[in-house]
Amino acid sequence: MSIEKSMNTRRESLSVRSLHLGRVVETDIFLPAPSEDMRDVSLLLINDGQELGRMGLEGMLDELYERDLIRPLVCVGIHAGADRKMEYGTAGRPDYLGRGAKADAYTRFIFEELIPVIRKRWVVPVFREKAFAGFSLGALSAMDIVWRHPQEFARAGLFSGSFWWRTKDKNDPAYDDMKDRIMQQEVREGGYYPWLKFFFECGTADENEDRNGNGVIDAIDDTQDLIRELVVKGYDPERDIRYLEIEGGDHSVETWGKAMPEFLLWGWGKQMI
Repeated sequence: MSIEKSMNTRRESLSVRSLHLGRVVETDIFLPAPSEDMRDVSLLLINDGQELGRMGLEGMLDELYERDLIRPLVCVGIHAGADRKMEYGTAGRPDYLGRGAKADAYTRFIFEELIPVIRKRWVVPVFREKAFAGFSLGALSAMDIVWRHPQEFARAGLFSGSFWWRTKDKNDPAYDDMKDRIMQQEVREGGYYPWLKFFFECGTADENEDRNGNGVIDAIDDTQDLIRELVVKGYDPERDIRYLEIEGGDHSVETWGKAMPEFLLWGWGKQMI
């Protein structure tokens, strides 16, 4: 374990040996300064956590704490493994190429191995709330885990989410947006959990694909269709959902970094108390 200290944030690295995944999972932990009351801390898990250093998350947290804008937060950046396209996805429902086959094992790792280690290491028996975020395929994974375990979470942060994830190739004549996109179907088949809140980010240059020819890239269409499913389910588009569309934003750490402070303020801003 290594520790780096800054003015308002402590950064530690922690390795967790996972029996479920058959590998050692590296994590970066961003903790509030020791002066913060750890009895009132929230937990934010972040897929593709290996990108957080390049994103500058530590500096963002430092500034937000320095300005007294957010409540104390333990951010856990979970590094993706070599089997990223197998571990991320929708548990029990691989896509049409069989990707995501280890998503169920990844979910068990989160609940049975990672969170217990974090609680024991930093002596936090109960978090004020838990949230899960991710980028691209990591966002799909985060959404799937939150949606399938609503009793465990309060929020999801979904940056350029791979919500195209589907059971049929888009070029298959039988492909149907309404039936074959997996996450939209999960929401349609699921319940209504009124405490859940969702933050979505998309860039207008996230990709170039436009499979239905409506002039809107698929990344935005798929995200907005998922939002519509949530609204039909009962979520208020103003109170429960935040959609951020970045003009010119692409599928990159740099674009996600532009959205991250807004996500942190949306989720844990002190004005929200």
